[in-house]
Amino acid sequence: QVQLVESGGGLVQPGGSLRLSCTGSTDIFGLYTMAWYRQTPGDQRELVAELSTISPPIYAESVKGRFTITRENLKKTVYLQMDNLKPEDTAVYYCFAHRSLILPPRKETFWGQGTQVTVSS
Repeated sequence: QVQLVESGGGLVQPGGSLRLSCTGSTDIFGLYTMAWYRQTPGDQRELVAELSTISPPIYAESVKGRFTITRENLKKTVYLQMDNLKPEDTAVYYCFAHRSLILPPRKETFWGQGTQVTVSS
């Protein structure tokens, strides 16, 4: 079982910035693809950004050019730098870790508890 702990959420004015952090409990953190999702009440969770150790990052169209996902494997941490925030970015942001295993074939997935981001004047 991998524990993921997010931090860095809060209240920010439109146009402001926040950096979210997510630290994992596993020593094999580098083997996981890490992602950030977000969810608003009544909606499904949507992918915001994803980063493996072997591929370029993936971003939702709505955050391209404003958000940046990075990771430091030795610190077992993934970050989401959010700039030029908009009210529509308001949501609970979740950290997500996943990897695929072969023997037997299966997928390991873990979620953090979520951190609230509110963009409002």
